[in-house]
Amino acid sequence: MSEPLPSWRDVTVANPIRAEMEALRLELDLLIPPKREIARNILIATWNIKAFSSLTRKWTATSSDSPKRDYRGLWAITEIASRFDVIAIQEIKGDLRALRTMMKTLGPQWNFLITDVTRGDSGNNERMGYIFDTSRVQLSGLAGELVIPETEDGIIGTGALQRQFARTPYAVSFRAGKDTFILTSLHVDYGSDSAGRIPELKGIAEWMKEWAGQANAFGQNLIALGDFNIDRHGDDLWKAFTSTGLTVPEELHSVKRSIFAVDNDPQLKKYYDQIAWFETGGKRKLNLEFVTAGGFDFVPFIYTETGFTKATKQHRLSDHYPLWAEFNCQQ
Repeated sequence: MSEPLPSWRDVTVANPIRAEMEALRLELDLLIPPKREIARNILIATWNIKAFSSLTRKWTATSSDSPKRDYRGLWAITEIASRFDVIAIQEIKGDLRALRTMMKTLGPQWNFLITDVTRGDSGNNERMGYIFDTSRVQLSGLAGELVIPETEDGIIGTGALQRQFARTPYAVSFRAGKDTFILTSLHVDYGSDSAGRIPELKGIAEWMKEWAGQANAFGQNLIALGDFNIDRHGDDLWKAFTSTGLTVPEELHSVKRSIFAVDNDPQLKKYYDQIAWFETGGKRKLNLEFVTAGGFDFVPFIYTETGFTKATKQHRLSDHYPLWAEFNCQQ
């Protein structure tokens, strides 16, 4: 049985971990909207947490420890996750120790759904999942993986995608107040070159367009989110992803996705992660009232006294930043 993380509040006042967590919480308070009960909101996030798997039961793992994810890194991940109502997580691995420890730390009002491990080289032994605050949102009945149907001739797809997704998109429906929304999480296969990702991106775009027209007809809202491995804003991968009308809010256009992205980069490289929906198209149009969106840079706040580089921190936290979007909820 997994146990909760030991409390960072129990370390000595002089311990840098305590100061780090206090600073991290203050920054989250400044940048992430609070969960409102009156004029209620919904906070939806996506986060590729690098190789989210096992845990070294130390506050700071050493260079000889495996895995490098330790109490300090998992506390930061848990604190960030707690600020949202639903978080789509990519790169959950077969070993669930870190995930189960996080869930115990979040408390009994939190729950999760995950896929089985995806087999094969392109699947990378990954799961996809959602963690969610049951005091704020509830499951509304749908959970499934998207599979492209074969034609009568046994062909998969209609020109964009000629094989199944490397990691099958995972769709789950939630209810908050009077609103129902379906989140569809995807982790596109990085492959050997960027051109190889276009069919998968175009395939999900076409699937989402068709499905949104059906789902929204029943008062549901469809949102695509996850790691789409788009190299940069405006490139061929971006065009494939947005080819059927999926729209990323303006607030996320200049937000860094990767801890290795360069500040003020005009080409917006490493544009991997997205949250998108349809803003036009009749029945496909999102009915939720969008408020704002953003990302969160955790790098300056954790392992401050260690001298760790970003390359080192990625294995303890992640190489991706979380992205989030806020919507108003019908009472």
